[in-house]
Amino acid sequence: MKKAVVLVSGGLDSATALAVARTAGYACHALSLDYGQRHRVELDAARAVSHQLGAAEHRIMRLDMGPMAGSALTDDRVAVPVGGPAEGIPVTYVPARNTIMLALALGWAEVLDAEAIYIGVNAVDYSGYPDCRPAFVQAFQTLANLATKRGVEGHPIRLETPLIHLSKAEIIRLGMELGVDYSQTVSCYQADAEGRACGYCDSCRLRRLGFQELGVPDPTRYFL
Repeated sequence: MKKAVVLVSGGLDSATALAVARTAGYACHALSLDYGQRHRVELDAARAVSHQLGAAEHRIMRLDMGPMAGSALTDDRVAVPVGGPAEGIPVTYVPARNTIMLALALGWAEVLDAEAIYIGVNAVDYSGYPDCRPAFVQAFQTLANLATKRGVEGHPIRLETPLIHLSKAEIIRLGMELGVDYSQTVSCYQADAEGRACGYCDSCRLRRLGFQELGVPDPTRYFL
């Protein structure tokens, strides 16, 4: 059976990307990163989602990015913004996070002799993060082709981004069609220990709007 490494954060987008990979016929090896994030309950969600969607295995790799201060997701001294979209790159951007995660996924894909890596990046509702854009994806694919044994031997590992041009509502519709249980996912930047969301951060706002636009009940649990 063909194999794929799927980056699973525990959020809505990565759960949908995992469902897409499974539907495409891959044995999915789910990879989550414990990088010192404040909202660590997402790792429990990643484990639950991987099990619910039938991943062949789920691994959590520990990589402490906490010392990279300045991101609201890794530094307790930086407040998570709740006032709506701001100009420029928000403080919830974690420096080079997707680059690092994809590099680790690429290494594991080589070990597994996997054909693809799936990541749920999105260039529509993406909060302005530079490492969610198509140009970044294309550049990393070029790197993967040059930097791996499979790539130089003519069997490159494909970087699959099935959600990159979809709105949040379109992502939710797709996931529901593929059997994703969104009640198990955690998207909030400051979720509590029980996985309940604040409802006000940028990620919560985009998620809530997606369910509203689709006209379906929002299964998210909120603490505020």
